[in-house]
This record gives sequence, structure tokens and C-alpha cells, in this order.
Amino acid sequence: MSPAGTSGRPDSRDTHGRRAPHDPRTHRDPHDPRDHDGHRHPGDHRDHRDHRGPLGAAARPVRLGPRAVTVLALVSAIGVVAFCWPLLADADSAVTGHAQDAPWLFAALLPLLVGVVVATLADGGMDAKAVAMLGVLAAAGAALRPLGAGTAGLEPMFFLMVLSGRVLGPGFGFVLGSVTMFASALLTGGVGPWMPFQMLAMGWFTMGAGLLPGADRLRGRAELLMLAGYGCAAAFAYGTVMNLYGWTIVPGLASGVSFQAGAPVAENLVRFGAYVLATSLGWDLGRAVLTVVLTLAAGPTLLRALRRATRRAAFEAQVTFEAAGTPAGK
Repeated sequence: MSPAGTSGRPDSRDTHGRRAPHDPRTHRDPHDPRDHDGHRHPGDHRDHRDHRGPLGAAARPVRLGPRAVTVLALVSAIGVVAFCWPLLADADSAVTGHAQDAPWLFAALLPLLVGVVVATLADGGMDAKAVAMLGVLAAAGAALRPLGAGTAGLEPMFFLMVLSGRVLGPGFGFVLGSVTMFASALLTGGVGPWMPFQMLAMGWFTMGAGLLPGADRLRGRAELLMLAGYGCAAAFAYGTVMNLYGWTIVPGLASGVSFQAGAPVAENLVRFGAYVLATSLGWDLGRAVLTVVLTLAAGPTLLRALRRATRRAAFEAQVTFEAAGTPAGK
């Protein structure tokens, strides 16, 4: 009868009673999680791949530091004043001055956008690769805008801004939205006093997507539905904000919807609500529906592509140098 070990398996001794030098049953690594048959234990996860990408960096939005927050708050405050000052003007004020204040707003907006980028660079959240991605996405958004030609509010660039802002964060999103609108205006010949106001509104639109909750945890269908819902609501909000710009300078409106300089703010807001319902609700509805459809249809693929790009770019990766001959990790 063959000698057997305590496990019931045949003992692998040679004819001189010595064990084979490399018997896997007697020379196993005590840290090896495999059993005698070479199978791993169900709870062991060391064999699983890390899906976080190069350098172990998970896809996460570009960090928004205190300096970038300060500059964003400043540019947003200037934007709110630029849109709303006619509501506070008296009856003798030249409210048609929106045509005159647009160059000043544009002159203030450009250095502030540069300031957001510089502040984010200084806070360590954006590097040269992120700036390059900003240019690529802005070019893509500008190329998408003419496809709808503004017909019935069908503007496909909006869904790209939602997804980009979600992946890359609020600071990156604000700059991306503003630069995209500027580039598209140059591409389509839509340069006018309305352009700086459009840049602000699109910057807020894209920044809002970066402020949505669950950027590090929420994935799959729930995230897609949240983005589609945001795109729908924000499409209406964008149209409403831009209406506030145009409403104060459009002459010849019916008395129930026209702007009355010097009237109480509450009365003018009621007239403004009637103006929005009468003139632009259908236009904004087309923009919202298209944004929702494109987000649900192309969202999963584009989100994966954007997150893969941020992982490969390895934003915020720290570069370290070691002396020659120094062992790794020392």
C-alpha cells in the first residue's frame, strides 16, 4: 500500500525516503492564497485588476481650490449684476445700455476666465494636459453648435457641456462653457452685444453639471438619469437667463409683457414671466428635449471616454525623482 499523508494524498517521497525538492504540497508559500489544487480562495481579491487607470488614479473632477472659488464667485457676481441691473434702474435710465455695456462686460470677462485657469493651476487641480483637453472639448462643442443651426432650439452642444462638466468639475466646466460659446460665436458669425452674456450663461450651465452630487460614487443608470434631468432643467434656465438680457431692450412689446423702467421689481418680474411663456417656452422645450435624448443615448459611451481620458492624462499626478541606485520605495 502506498504511504499517504494526513490529507489522504499519495506521499511524494523517492525510493530513498526523501521528499521531492519542489513538491507544491510541502513547499507552499505561507502567503499564497491558493489551496492544494491551485485554486484561489473566494475571498481573495489580489488577483483582481485595478480599473482605476494609470498610476492608480481614479477618474475624478478637477479639484476646485480656494483661489479658483474666489475668482468664480467674482465673475459670477459681475454676471448677475450685468443681467439684472436694468430691473433696478429708474425711469430716466438708458436701459438700452445693454448694447453699450456688452464691450465692458466682455473686457472684464476674458481676464477673469484666464484668472480661473491660473487659479486652478496654482491650486494644483489643473495642468497642461487639462488645458489641452479644454481646447479639444471647446472645439468639439463649437463644431456641434452649427449642426442645429438654432432651429426650434435644437442645439446639440448642450449635452456635451453637461457630460463634460460632470466629469471635469465646476471650475473646468465654467471655463469650458464660456470658451465654447466664444469659439462657436466666431465660427458661426454670431458675434454681437449678446455674446458675453451667452458666455456667462453657458459657463453657469456647465459649472452646474460639475456641482451635481455623487461625482466619485454615483455611476450607471442613476447617474445618467440625474444628468438628463439636470440637462432638461438647465436648458430652460439657460433660455430664461438669456431672455432676461433681451427683454429689457426689445421695443414694441404688448403692455402686459413689456419691461417698464422704474417699475417695482415684483411687477416687472410678473411681466417677465408672461414674456417667457409667450415668446420662448417652445424654443427652450426643443433644447431641453434634445439634451435629454442625446444624454441618454450617447451619455454612457461619452462618460466612459471622458473618464478614460482623465485617467490617462493623470491629472494631479505628482512627479517625483529618485537618486540613481536608490531602491524603489526607499
